[in-house]
This record gives sequence, structure tokens and C-alpha cells, in this order.
Amino acid sequence: MGDLTTTLFERLGIILIIAFVMTRTPVFKSLLYRKYSVKMSLVHAAVFGLFGIASTVIGIVIKDDGSVSPALVFFPVDDDEFIVSLSLVAIVIAGLLGRPALGFLAGLISGIHLIFLGGVGGWANGLINPITGLLAGLTARFFSNERVISPWKAFFIGVFPPILHMQLLLIMHSENVDMIGVVDTIGLPLVLTNSAAIAIFTAMIGIVLREQENEAALASKQAFTIAKEALPFLKKDSPVDVANGLADLLYRRLKLAAVSVTNQHQVLAHKGLVEQHQHLASPLAEQAIKMKTIQVTAEKSDLMCTHPKCHLEAAIFIPIIEDDEVTFVIMFYYRKQEHISPVDKMMAQGLGQFLSDQLNMLGTEKLKAHIRDAELRNLQAQINPHFLFNTLQLIAGLSREDPEKARLFTLQLASYMRFNLRLVSKSLVEFERECEHVEAYSAIIQERFRGRLTIDLIKPEELPNVYLPPSTIQPLIENSVQHGLKNTS
Repeated sequence: MGDLTTTLFERLGIILIIAFVMTRTPVFKSLLYRKYSVKMSLVHAAVFGLFGIASTVIGIVIKDDGSVSPALVFFPVDDDEFIVSLSLVAIVIAGLLGRPALGFLAGLISGIHLIFLGGVGGWANGLINPITGLLAGLTARFFSNERVISPWKAFFIGVFPPILHMQLLLIMHSENVDMIGVVDTIGLPLVLTNSAAIAIFTAMIGIVLREQENEAALASKQAFTIAKEALPFLKKDSPVDVANGLADLLYRRLKLAAVSVTNQHQVLAHKGLVEQHQHLASPLAEQAIKMKTIQVTAEKSDLMCTHPKCHLEAAIFIPIIEDDEVTFVIMFYYRKQEHISPVDKMMAQGLGQFLSDQLNMLGTEKLKAHIRDAELRNLQAQINPHFLFNTLQLIAGLSREDPEKARLFTLQLASYMRFNLRLVSKSLVEFERECEHVEAYSAIIQERFRGRLTIDLIKPEELPNVYLPPSTIQPLIENSVQHGLKNTS
């Protein structure tokens, strides 16, 4: 019994290596995400069924003289030989992770293979697999609140399938006098190896789940980082420039099969596989625009691609919303539907929200800036018509009395007007230019109210090199003059 147990544990190492490789595959990870569908259930059943067959192949054969054959079991054995299969490990895991139907189908596949190999107890060996898969699936319902059963619970559950197997052998092959000896020989080693393998397998699954949680955290961080890197592109005025920048960034950072950025009417940028696509006709793209929520498809027909050699089968449609309207739709394309994980969906949704928030923030900032500039320019561009007419009358009168002074004030008025016209194109001017504007205005006003008003303009010899909004000081002087002379004759 000790040699048999040692041999089974050695073969168990091979099974665990296979199990480790399985846990790295997208198909297996989709099972952890509870992605149930008829197609995926058949795929999972086939995968675990083949895993069960592989576990049978690396099993051992007990000959009629009690010796153990270390050879792999590829072909049917003699009628007096007994196959010790480790397929129950795969079937129990299939039932615990999937539904009873998945465990039953996986067990049926591996069970048919065991019946085909024959040997003593061939039918019992074959029937125990679908029965175990069904019972494991029903048992998993008691632990539905747990994403995966703990290793200790799995170890306890793994004790029962080998015991049930031994009972089935004794019931179905009671006429075989050597069956009791076979059960005594393989019973305890099978219980130990199966329980240990199932517990270790569930521990591997727990590690995979923790890795996925870390991936989710990294995906959130990545979405935030990409949104920050996308900020310079979002600031561009041309939608085509925005789309090209986003497509290049997303394709480079996310390693997708392809990325498209569209508006509500046409594709603005495409990066990756199959450059010629017509995906706006896709009902899911239109639904993403209409519902303003991300849409996911795992059906190639939903893409409605017109390209004859399109290798894309799945996609995520991400609407980017600005001012409650869809400005862009970002499309992530995948070669296979298994490549879209819940982490990818979470990252896509977070990225869409980040980009939408940034667009709205930039739009608000631009609107405020435009309103502020418009108000300032409107104020700056306003020229008091009375001031202009009065100044022209002043110059006309001076042209007869003092032509030289009339010429001087004409130049002052020209400088004043030139400054006001240039205000429209600038939001800040040098302090020195503002002072020149004030001097021109003050000179004209003093001449208009000669004898009634004296303005002393004192400024330092060296003006500081600072900038300020244009026409900041002149309105103060104008208001002072108007209110100061209001009640004077």
C-alpha cells in the first residue's frame, strides 16, 4: 500500500502541473468569473473532460498478481487488470466551479474513456465520474456565497468520491471475489491522493483569484494613468486630432487587437488589425450612443464588419459623454471573446468615465475662459461715442487757434484709438503700454476741461515689467472725471 500511495502522489505531481497550466488559460479564468452560457459550458465540460482523460492516462494499472505497472494507460487493458485513475480530481473541481450539468458532462467524457479502457471494474470506474460531477455541482450550491471553496473544505469534500467509488465497485462487481482485495489495496491511497489533489487545486484557484483582484486594482490605476496621458489630446480643437491621439495611446498602452474612435457619424481614427471597418452600423454601437452606457459583444455578427478577412470576434463600445451628449465612441476590439475579462470591462468603464469627466471639465474651463474673454473684450472694445465726438470737436477748434496743439491731440487720439482696437486680440498688456494709454486719455480730458480740471499723473522712472488686463486704469480715471465734474458748472 505504501508503494502504491507513493506512486499515486508522484503521478499527482503531474496532474497538479497540468492544473497549474490550466489556471493560466483565459478559458479557465472565465469559469472563475461565473460566465455561464451554453457555449462556454460545453467548452468547460470538454476541457475538464480532457483533463480527466489525461488524469486516467497518467494513472497506474494493478495486475492480477498485485504488481503495479508504471506505464501510461493509452490503450485498453486486460480483463484481469484494474485501472487506478485520478480523474475524479478533475471532475470534482469541474462540479465545484461550474454547475451540476458541467460536472456531469465532464464526468461523462472521462467516464466513457474509462469504460473504453476496460479492465476489472471498468463500468464502475466509468459511472463514478458523471455521478461525482453531478454531486460535486450540487454540493457547491451550499457554498454559493464563496467565489471558491477553501482548501480545507475541498479536502473534506474530496474524501467522499473515492469512498463512493469503492462502494460502487463492491456493488457492481460483487461476483468478483478479488474485488474486496482490490478495494482494500487502493481505498486509502485513493482517498489521500484525491483529497490532497483537490485541496491543492482549490488553493491554486485562490491564488488565481487574488491575482485577478490585483489585476483589477492595476486596471483601475491604468485607466486613471491613461486618462491623465490623454489630457493633451482632449485639449485639441479638432475632433480628428483628438481621435488619432486617443487611438494611438490606447492601442499602445492596452495591447488590444484594434482600437477605433468615432463620432456619431463616422470613424475618425482606427489603429490595429483590419484598417477598413464599417462598425457604426453595428446595433451595439448605436445602442451605446443612445443608452450612453458601455456595450459588450462576444458575437462576431454584432460587429457587422464588411471586411472579408476580419479576425475580430468581440468588442467593447465605450461612449464618451460631454454635456450630456455622446461626443466620441471608443471601440476596443478583441480576437476572441475569451479575451474580454471582467477586469477589462471594469477598466473600460472606468476609462470612459474618466475621459468623460475630463472632457466636461475642459469644456467648462473653455466656456468660462470664452465668457471672461468675451466680456473683457466687449468692455475693452467699447469706445464712448461722446468722448470721441467731443475730442474731434476739440481738435477742430484747436486747429484754428493752435494748429500745433491740434496736431498733438490728433496723435494722442490716434494712440488712444489704436490701443483700444488692439485690445480685442490681447488679454494682457505690459504695464508700460497701459500707462501710455492713460497718458493719452488724460491729456485729451485735461484739454477738454481746461481751467476746470487738472490731472497729475505720477509714475516711477522705471516701470516694473508686469502684465495686467488692458484698460484697467483708464476706466478709473474716466469714472473719477465723470463723477467729480457731475455737480460742477
